[in-house]
Amino acid sequence: MSNENRNLEFKEEQIVNKTDLIIRNSRPEDAERIAELARKCFDPPEIAFTKENFLSQIEHFPKGQFCVEFNGEIIGSCSSVIVNIEEYPKYHTLAEISDNGNIRNHNPNGKNLYGIDVIVHPKFRGLKIGKSFYNARRKLCENLGLHSIMFGGRIPNYHKYADKMTSDDYVGKVMQNKIFDPVLTFQLKNGFLYKYILPNYISTDHESMYFATFMEWVNRN
Repeated sequence: MSNENRNLEFKEEQIVNKTDLIIRNSRPEDAERIAELARKCFDPPEIAFTKENFLSQIEHFPKGQFCVEFNGEIIGSCSSVIVNIEEYPKYHTLAEISDNGNIRNHNPNGKNLYGIDVIVHPKFRGLKIGKSFYNARRKLCENLGLHSIMFGGRIPNYHKYADKMTSDDYVGKVMQNKIFDPVLTFQLKNGFLYKYILPNYISTDHESMYFATFMEWVNRN
């Protein structure tokens, strides 16, 4: 077993002091470990960005890429790119908005910070790491004077209801707290507003039935 695989095996009973969690910008030497973590976190693993994607993201927009360390190991990561959203189709895909994960389309003069990835090790969820990533993005958005943060959010529980309701109906029930969705519920609680459904957003996201929710947080500062 490789050292990288051992790095991902944490004990269930492990107690984590939040002060031991370090949030920082991702570095090129982190890319391989982040890619492995991403494959562990997504179902199916093919959704995950690759080492080459993460290296390209760090190269083109280093300030927009974050990771979380615990005891020297990377247990979470998030990626973003700056765009002018009006330059892309209303019903865009993740591949279109992220340049297939490479963000060579990053526009330093754009006005929208677009989140393209958030991953947290399954055994370290519940520590508000995702919220910390969202706060880091907000601070970045404010520091750069950008108009807003946007992203296409997965709705991974939708496949359980797809034979009973449309994606719009599903989102409506999640917003009414009648259905729990681990991604959308979290995003709504963190101040993001739902705008509309993005069809065929991730071609391999079977859990979401290929749909995503287009979400936005507007910088009022």
